[in-house]
Amino acid sequence: MMINGRHKNKFAWKPNAGVKINETEVGGRFRPLSEITGVCQRCKEQIEWKRKYGKYKPLTEPTKCQRCTKRAVRQSHHKLCQPCAKEHGVCAKCCCRNERIVGKDPAEVEAEQKELQEAIKNARERDRRTLLRAMNAGKSMKSATEKEEKGDKAGDSALSASLEEHAEATRDDEGDSDGDDDDDEEEEEEEEEEDEEGVRN
Repeated sequence: MMINGRHKNKFAWKPNAGVKINETEVGGRFRPLSEITGVCQRCKEQIEWKRKYGKYKPLTEPTKCQRCTKRAVRQSHHKLCQPCAKEHGVCAKCCCRNERIVGKDPAEVEAEQKELQEAIKNARERDRRTLLRAMNAGKSMKSATEKEEKGDKAGDSALSASLEEHAEATRDDEGDSDGDDDDDEEEEEEEEEEDEEGVRN
């Protein structure tokens, strides 16, 4: 189909559509690809495109940084290590000076995780459970958006991030079934009334 001189497919092309993906390999369900950090918005979009269309090749071992020549580059398609990119204020992929760098530094993420673990450890039981519930809800929101993007419908219950989510989902289903019974009863009553009217006429 041609629209404005450009070809538009009926459905998106998927790389390795007929190949069964090993879920334990990098990029599978059990070992997802790492978050893209230390790059400008344009480079982030380029890397996301490569991931989407099967052009992304994850690193098996760290590569050399072009500034400090240490083997410290741990993300694929990056030219600079995180410390050098942060020190010079440039994108780790295109090496262009950019004020807005996407993603957090892994050291910052680890520090935040440690602070959060300490806060959970020192909190009361009630507050601890509230925090854990909030964290699980955040993870479920991310997984829900990923499911919508991928369009995966099968195995939703198997992909639940926690037991609480699964319990809530089953509770919702039970509540819906009760409402359906009421609807069925109302429909039966309407049918009986129509039958009575037909007999009268």
